[in-house]
Amino acid sequence: MKTFKPFVFALTIMALPGAVFAQENISSSINTVTTESVGTVSEASPDSIVIQSETISTPTNYSYSKKTTYVDETGAPVSMETVKSGLPVTVYYTREGDRMVADKVMVRKTTTTTTDRPGIREKSTRTSTTIETKY
Repeated sequence: MKTFKPFVFALTIMALPGAVFAQENISSSINTVTTESVGTVSEASPDSIVIQSETISTPTNYSYSKKTTYVDETGAPVSMETVKSGLPVTVYYTREGDRMVADKVMVRKTTTTTTDRPGIREKSTRTSTTIETKY
């Protein structure tokens, strides 16, 4: 019995580093709803943009963030200063509480009319994140 205890102790010590340095993979999914609004800029300021939709009578206010991008119809980047009153745009935004934050503002050359819920379209985006934690 005296030789058995050291053997069990040695096995425990050898297995311990494997348990301590095991990897843990955690996957999570986040659902966000991105909404697209088509209209004309009625006001533009350094921190927000007001859009008059082609189908909704009340103008809508969108906030900017540091992540907001500005592009033309081809996807080429344009400066924020390009967004001016009277310009047709499509705003892709997410709702954060009671605010609507513009993720992307696409400047258009001409106005467009759509037949499928013109002015507003919603699409759900699933983002998966995998976090690897090493111990």
